[in-house]
Amino acid sequence: MKRILLILVLLCTTMAYTQEKTFEKEVSKISKRIEMITKQQKDSLKQKVIEIDKKLEKGEITKTTADTLKKEVAAYHARRIEKLVGEQERLLQLLVQDKTNGKIASVEENKKDVFEDEDKVFSIGNKIFRFNISEEDKDENEKRRKNRWERKNKYQRSTTTQFVFAMGINNVLVDNDISSLNNSNYQVGRSRFYELGWTWKTRLNNKPSQFYLKYGVSFLWNNLRLEGNQVHVKNGDMTEIQTFANLLSESRLRHVQMNFPMHLEWDLSKNRVYNDGRVRDRTNKSVRFGLGGFVGFKLGTRQYLEYRDNNNVSVEEVQYDNYNMNVFNYGISTYIGYKDVSFYAKYDLNPLFKNTEIRNISLGVRLDLN
Repeated sequence: MKRILLILVLLCTTMAYTQEKTFEKEVSKISKRIEMITKQQKDSLKQKVIEIDKKLEKGEITKTTADTLKKEVAAYHARRIEKLVGEQERLLQLLVQDKTNGKIASVEENKKDVFEDEDKVFSIGNKIFRFNISEEDKDENEKRRKNRWERKNKYQRSTTTQFVFAMGINNVLVDNDISSLNNSNYQVGRSRFYELGWTWKTRLNNKPSQFYLKYGVSFLWNNLRLEGNQVHVKNGDMTEIQTFANLLSESRLRHVQMNFPMHLEWDLSKNRVYNDGRVRDRTNKSVRFGLGGFVGFKLGTRQYLEYRDNNNVSVEEVQYDNYNMNVFNYGISTYIGYKDVSFYAKYDLNPLFKNTEIRNISLGVRLDLN
């Protein structure tokens, strides 16, 4: 009989102790979940920042872009922490309500985790959670969210960079007459140009818009291949086209120049709108149209000749001269396209050769890669 009574006493004591510990255990679980949520979000943020820094080191993005991306991912994970921790706080509120209704035993006063009903403050270790948020607290939270939105909107990116590559056919007009192409001395299909450059694209307005100023620097290789068995010959201040003594397999005049283009661009890409109302530019995602011009100077001119001499020996000859070409050049250019690809046209306003009315014209395809 004594053994049975002892077992009943131990069982009742264990049940009472278990009930007494229920509130503390539930609080501990929620506390661990809050710590885990915070740690996971911070670790994820850290990994994303490392990836952004790697892209910056490789030159895939600019420092301005990297700073903007870091701010965006930091804001995203801050919102995630606020949301997920908020859910755990609501569970704490339900737990507190159960304790108030007597469904869960009170926590001992000498424990580290305490609940102060008068102040409606719940403490877990050195972490404090406040319930029943007042209207003043709500106003303060809304004010902080508004300030964050204004800071993000203020420092959003207004300038982007693009790598430019263009290629196409090259020829000349005489006296600005387009019909002179029908009698051109140069081959239409084999006279080509190549252009490599770097541009900056700056929004014209402080707020997101569709109008930009695009400017940069590029290097241009212009090739002009003569029809028939002809070559360029420098004769004093004039450059003439004359028939060559041997049969030519190649007769090409190449001039390299450095240009500084500038265009006004209308980009119809739809801007991105975030859930918090922020609007951010999105470029090179739709139809684009650019109109402007360029100024530059020539870096060098060469004439390449390939033929067989009188002894039937194959000869490759490179002639170095400026061939009376104008050193400084300027002109107009335009492009229209979709996303990164566009149709490109440019025309020199100053003559190609001195003492002539011959001007260079180029048509081709252009890539603007963000």
